[in-house]
Formats: sequence, C-alpha cells, structure tokens
Amino acid sequence: MINGIWLGMILIGFVFAAVNGRMDEFTAAVFDGAKSGVTVSFGLISVLVFWLGIMRVAEDAGLLRKIAKVLGPVVSFLFPDVPKGHPAIGYILSNMSANLLGLGNAATPMGIKAMQELQTLNPDKETATPAMCTLLALNTASITLIPATLIAIRLNYGSADPAGIVGTTLAATAVATIAAIAADRLFRRLTIMRRPPKPPAVKSGDSARGSTALPHSSLKG
Repeated sequence: MINGIWLGMILIGFVFAAVNGRMDEFTAAVFDGAKSGVTVSFGLISVLVFWLGIMRVAEDAGLLRKIAKVLGPVVSFLFPDVPKGHPAIGYILSNMSANLLGLGNAATPMGIKAMQELQTLNPDKETATPAMCTLLALNTASITLIPATLIAIRLNYGSADPAGIVGTTLAATAVATIAAIAADRLFRRLTIMRRPPKPPAVKSGDSARGSTALPHSSLKG
C-alpha cells in the first residue's frame, strides 16, 4: 500500500513536470532528495547508536529493571486483560522505555514483539484485541522526555539550538498521550456496552417443570 502511494506520487510529479516543461527541475529535485536522505541517515546513525548504547548500559546496570518496576502499575492499569508475568509485558515496558527517550527506531521492534505476544492471547486472530489497540495508541502518541531523533535531525541541518524543542515536545506528547488513553478508555467502554447481553441461565428445576407441565387447554378436557 505504501509503495503504491509513493509510486503514484512519483508518477504524478513526472507527468506534471513533463507537461509543464520542467523536467530539469524534476531531475534535480530527485537527486537532491536522494542526497539529503543519505545525509540525514548518516546523521541519525550516530545518535541512535549512542542512545542504544546508553540503553544497553542502563540494562546491564539494572536501571531498566527499576524503570520497569515504576511503570509496572501503569502497565497493569492500561492493560488489565494481559496476565501478569506474560512475555508481552516485558516487551511493552521496553517499548515504552524507548519511546520515553525518543528512540522510535528502537521502540518499533519491541512494539512488534509485544504485538506478536498479544496475538497469542487473541481468541479471534482476524480482529485486534483491546490490548493491541491500547499498545498502538500509546506507541503512536507516547510521551517523550528526550526527543533524541528530532534533536539529531535538527543538529544535522545546522540548528542553532537542537535541544530547544525538549520542553514543547514533552508538553505536546503529554497531551497526546492523555488524549490517547482517554480515547482508548472510551472505546473500551463503548465496546462493552455494545456487546449483546447473555441469555439468562435456565435453572434445572424450571426446565424440568416446564417439560412435564400440561397446557392449560388440555386441563379443560
């Protein structure tokens, strides 16, 4: 789907450039974009490697375990239908920790593993569970303490104050996370309200009396 969208955009740009006689500008833009992509990628590699190394040091030092203990009650509240001690909990905690540091590329593999583990608890493999929806919402709008990736991009493009977005990013992601959690709770409640009520259980005594009782009309005869 994404590949088709990008291909369509490239073809539309090519057609418009050909019609307007601006093929030279189109070609220059393509090569400039490719060059910028490579430059930005190399700039991100150094920052991501640094923060991934910091996370590895934190893991070996036991810091991530302490973070997991702090976030444990939060995860239990957000994912009440996931059993305690399930492998998905560990991957969810790792995903949240990486997002707190703004390491989206590092958080993605943990999020995928968490989804795979949550799928093992899914009775309907074709439909996402509430826990899956909660994880997706949190991963998309996660609160970020240190936007490492954005800082690296700003640094790569020569920003005078690359870390100047820390405060605004924290505020924006905090609002987004609160909105995501509120929407998730609302849709969970609506889902429960829309479930068809269970039929009342028939007592064995009532069923027995119903099977042996004669119709009222037959008593007249």
